[in-house]
Parts: sequence; C-alpha cells; structure tokens
Amino acid sequence: MKTVIVNPGTLERKWWVIDARDAVLGRLATKAAGLLVGKHKPTYSPAHDHGDFVIIINADKIVLTGNKREDMRYFNHSQYAGGWRNLSVAQVTAKRPGFPVKHAVLGMIPKNTLGRQIASKLHIYAGDTHPHGAQKPEAFSLSKAS
Repeated sequence: MKTVIVNPGTLERKWWVIDARDAVLGRLATKAAGLLVGKHKPTYSPAHDHGDFVIIINADKIVLTGNKREDMRYFNHSQYAGGWRNLSVAQVTAKRPGFPVKHAVLGMIPKNTLGRQIASKLHIYAGDTHPHGAQKPEAFSLSKAS
C-alpha cells in the first residue's frame, strides 16, 4: 500500500457553514477546529494544511453551560505596568460577539506558522448572513458524526 501525499495545488477545499444558534461553545469549537485542520479527510497529515474553510454564523447566540457566562474570565496584559484586563464572557461579548467562539477554535489548532495559515480560513459572523455566497458553502450539522 502506497502512502498518498497530496499536493497543495491539487487539494480540493470545501466551504462549510456552521450555525452556532443554541450550540454549546466547546462542542462547536471542536467540530470547527477539526474541519479547519482537515482531520475529517483520509489524506490528513499533521504537517500539512489539508483543511477546509469554515464560516460560523450566529456566533452571538452560543450557549455556555453552567455559570460560565459570568464565571469564565479572559485575561490579557499589555506588558505595561497596570495593563491587565480580566473580563467575563458577558463583558467581552458585549463588545465583540464572536470573540468567545474565535478564542475557543484558535485554542484547538497548532500554535505555529501552520496554525496561523489554518486560522486564516476561519470566518465568524454575529448575524445570520455572511458575504461568502459565491463560494457555495455547504451546511454542516453539529449533530453529524464526523
């Protein structure tokens, strides 16, 4: 049996739309990260970018279980004295509705040059619409076992 190495020029990339309405954040993020990295394809290789493009709509309507909306915190520091910020999910979503989804998905992909290339294929929108209709994206069901 031969090992198949897929050339990036001949690789077929699909576009997926995931509706985040009433979806649990962690489960949504794992499915989206798997599609971005390409783990659903038989030609998957951890050293190559074989993943697809992912569009997440209704990112402002995600569900967090328990008291995570108030208890879970995002910490950031500007590297200046007194430059720390410690915000709850409710505070962050008031300013940037898609941030929790983006933060969760990007935390599940590699932290290197390949990961930054993979992250560029993620598109998150707070509303129902997106500007990627020309790419003919397919709907991805989160209940799908893939």
